[in-house]
Amino acid sequence: MSTNRISSVPRVNGIRVTLKAGAVVFGGSALFLLALPEIFVELLALDSASASLVWSMRMIGVTLIALAGNMWFNAINPDNQAVMRVGSVMAIAAAGLGVLTLLVPAVLTWFTVLYALVGFSFSLSYIVFLATSRR
Repeated sequence: MSTNRISSVPRVNGIRVTLKAGAVVFGGSALFLLALPEIFVELLALDSASASLVWSMRMIGVTLIALAGNMWFNAINPDNQAVMRVGSVMAIAAAGLGVLTLLVPAVLTWFTVLYALVGFSFSLSYIVFLATSRR
């Protein structure tokens, strides 16, 4: 049975759309972390925006640029099987982002909960499209 079945293409395209949306969200987060890490730290209700924490936020921003670029370029990959593999990795990573966001060593704020929900939403989207594309 081919991994590029015609019947699974719309569902694999759902993974592609999710990857592109994630690339935009993570790209936006990256720019936010690079330009205004102190505000991000404040929104997470972390104790202080020390120089080392600000540096760490900017490092995460650079990493998110790489992730966003990889997500975008994998979304346009013509190989459905490869897109599904990337979707599987991203389902786990997005769920992990949600969990780690909720484990922030601070009081949960509206921003923290929203950021976690974004991660869980992306994870759920990948899982739904992966499950239905394998039928």
